[in-house]
Amino acid sequence: MSRDHTTAAAPTTTTTTSHNQSVKMKYVKLGYHYLISNAMYLLLLPLLAVSAAPLSRLTVEDLNSLYDQLRLNSIAVVTSGAALSFLLTVYFMKLPRAVYLLDFACYKPADERIVTREIFMGRSKLAGSFTEENLAFQQKILERSGLGQSTYFPEAVLNVPPNPCMAEARKEAETVMFGAIDELLEKTGVKARDIDILVVNCSLFNPTPSLSAMVVNHYKLRGNVISYNLGGMGCSAGLISIDLAKQLLQVHRNSYALVVSMENITLNWYWGNNRSMLVSNCIFRMGGAAVLLTNRPSDRRRSKYHLLHTVRTHKGADDRAYSCIFQEEDPTGRVGVALSKDLMAIAGESLRANITTLGPLVLPLSEQLLFLATLFARKVFRLRSLSPYIPDFKMAFEHFCIHAGGRAVLDELEKNLELSEWHMEPSRMTLYRFGNTSSSSLWYELAYTEAKGRIRSGDRMWQIAFGSGFKCNSAVWKALRTINPKKEKKNPWMGEIHNFPVHVPKVETVAT
Repeated sequence: MSRDHTTAAAPTTTTTTSHNQSVKMKYVKLGYHYLISNAMYLLLLPLLAVSAAPLSRLTVEDLNSLYDQLRLNSIAVVTSGAALSFLLTVYFMKLPRAVYLLDFACYKPADERIVTREIFMGRSKLAGSFTEENLAFQQKILERSGLGQSTYFPEAVLNVPPNPCMAEARKEAETVMFGAIDELLEKTGVKARDIDILVVNCSLFNPTPSLSAMVVNHYKLRGNVISYNLGGMGCSAGLISIDLAKQLLQVHRNSYALVVSMENITLNWYWGNNRSMLVSNCIFRMGGAAVLLTNRPSDRRRSKYHLLHTVRTHKGADDRAYSCIFQEEDPTGRVGVALSKDLMAIAGESLRANITTLGPLVLPLSEQLLFLATLFARKVFRLRSLSPYIPDFKMAFEHFCIHAGGRAVLDELEKNLELSEWHMEPSRMTLYRFGNTSSSSLWYELAYTEAKGRIRSGDRMWQIAFGSGFKCNSAVWKALRTINPKKEKKNPWMGEIHNFPVHVPKVETVAT
């Protein structure tokens, strides 16, 4: 499949000239990138040639003399060899254990759970708690949200009248978690009793016993399973769970770690008229994912991805960042999640902080040199008119999975990271088809990329997620093999992937 993601320019002289200049600069930059990336080889080859010249003049007598010297000093040779072997053994034992993603599964609800815009507005009107102005507001949000006509709601919210209660919330959680885990165990062939580590995350629904206890009970996991339940950590909790599992796999040898990411809609549907809380009703939908990680060397050959890096950034010390996504009661006592108008600015600041740490780990030397040169010119020579250089992350990654939190977030990241529509397609189509499924959205996006047949051996992928607190988290993966979508047993996009991508018109965001 071709990876030329440039889009056709409009047939005007000015646009054509601009396009030609852009193409020329693209190839100049690629030439610079390849030159810097291979500079070490270009410098080492002449040095190796010079160093190898004396060796070519060695005679048989010289070699025999060297052999005799080594034989006479056999004790020193053996001692040096043993010391070197010991040091190499210690070095390799100290290296972090490789963590592999064996496979993952995304839950796809039954067709009975589909909620169109018309069904959504119908249920909102039947609720009888929303004013006419706020019904119109929700209608506008739906039309401009980037969500399509086939997202999913839990049964309790779709019922007439709605039935939000603890029993229904547990039912939704069990349906999503067990559905995803069953599919994952079937795909991998791993038995439930082989799970050593369990991490479950759900931000807003935290019953007693916990969600992780529900999984342990249902699948009769071993009594010594290492179990964690993460709550209140927002849409980025999925990558926090991956990072936690990675750290546990550095300690526990030959283990399987099961990560389950989901959100619960049943008890978190907002019934009031605070507009900053109504936005959540319009964009959050039912969904979840299960991921199986392993550090077993023998599983590498059948794993899909190698986890290279996880980077977590927390801005919670800043009061403005801490309160930009906040669960609270409105003036009438109804509980909802309020989204601040500062949200986009906070997300941008968090992203910059995150990529400041991630950049040196993943960017090629060519991009790091350009960044440092620009920074040096601005700081030392006071060239304030020189714009800060934004590293080209397309040089580091072939694929991007950006949390489908909403169209405004995707638009902002597309602009800031200078990504193409092709790079943004998995995120936009996930938002359109499944809505914002919170921490599990990244896995629907990866499933989309696989279903399109885009994953090739050696490809690098960047997952980016934002969440309340405020947090920005990243995970970097490398594909261990080419993914053939025709051989995939389960994928939420199969059977309809040929219908995508669809065109989602861009319009202005509705203010809250």
